[in-house]
Amino acid sequence: MMASATRNRGHAPSEYDEISTLFDALRDAAFDGVGISRVAYSEVESRALEMIEVEARRIGLTTERDAAANLVATLPGSDGGLPFIACGSHVDSVPQGGNFDGAAGVVAALAVLRRLKALERPLKRTVKLFALRGEESARFGKPYLGSSCLFGKLTPSDLETKAEDDGRSMGDCMRSVGVAVDRIAAREVLLEPASMAAWVELHIEQGPVLTARNLPIGIVSGIRGNIRHRAVECVGQAGHSGAVPRWLRHDAVFGMCELITHLDAHWRTLLERGHDLVLTSGIVATDPKVNAIARIPELVRFAFEIRSQSKATLDAVYELFLSECASVSRERGVSFRFDEKVEAAGATMDKMWIERLTAAAGRLNLPFETIASGAGHDAAVFANAGVPSAMVFVRNQHGSHNPREAMDLSDLIAGIDVMHAAIQEAAQ
Repeated sequence: MMASATRNRGHAPSEYDEISTLFDALRDAAFDGVGISRVAYSEVESRALEMIEVEARRIGLTTERDAAANLVATLPGSDGGLPFIACGSHVDSVPQGGNFDGAAGVVAALAVLRRLKALERPLKRTVKLFALRGEESARFGKPYLGSSCLFGKLTPSDLETKAEDDGRSMGDCMRSVGVAVDRIAAREVLLEPASMAAWVELHIEQGPVLTARNLPIGIVSGIRGNIRHRAVECVGQAGHSGAVPRWLRHDAVFGMCELITHLDAHWRTLLERGHDLVLTSGIVATDPKVNAIARIPELVRFAFEIRSQSKATLDAVYELFLSECASVSRERGVSFRFDEKVEAAGATMDKMWIERLTAAAGRLNLPFETIASGAGHDAAVFANAGVPSAMVFVRNQHGSHNPREAMDLSDLIAGIDVMHAAIQEAAQ
């Protein structure tokens, strides 16, 4: 569903029209027949960056590609010695995703810089737009790739990770779109955190809170980190479904189900005790070429993910996961095999920027709620690198990572209004 261009709040129709036209063009370039497929380090992702770059140049910004092949557009300030303010988000999507996840933040940043450039008096601080690659984990199982490259956070081992769709290595896929892979592998810091005064990111809310509260925007307090395995294997022993009694079975599916059931019980207890936690197994599969209705499955493969704002909670629940795997192994006569554990740190948003955004919303008479982000964002990478970071959420119906994302342009403009006011204040 495309965003509706409801013209309220007194803004000129041209801003709505320009934003709507750009969203339409981004959608047309990435529509796969069902949703949006703008996967990391693909030609479609590169095309989206080119479209943003054309628009940035049209409004008079200078543009470049950094060594990670992210797009950077610059509005220079009068004092080039001051740390700059950056805003933006990512352009990639999950397969058959929506048109606003990530792209809304890039389009919003472009609108903010367009407004700032129109000011009669130039700002002291330089303001930059970053259109980042590879935030989603769908292709390589690891998120925040474009932003992690900036701070030397990817390892040579990461670059060997195989893509889910075509089996190519991450490094090969990066190299094909212009990434300086040797510099990334050397863990070179491409962007000094001290050169930045702030990172401000707008994003659609990927949950239902703002819609349920009937609020156009939210101001983010923090971002959940995660620990995940792309593939855990529960290994048992095959047998005839009618001939092997329960006490002699080594059933991989029952072993996995028992593990998940135990973890669900722990999850409920931890929530009752006030811990922040979500737990998911988003992929579960046996091999249909080998298994049959009358065959006890010897192997089931599943994904595992935990998220929390608290690193202590993440670490404790992961140890609980390993303990339950050992317990189920003894009880069911199965074993568990794990691929590489992938961790993404959570982050707390900068208190001063939360206050600045809150004050801006108040001056604009915009209702909002302070909200934690259950999904991960590039803002976590900037924050953990030591850059003061902040986020604005925009109301979005039907969740995210699906073609039914539904953001109204009047809500996006509300988020742009708040970002613009806060960045202009900080850049003067």
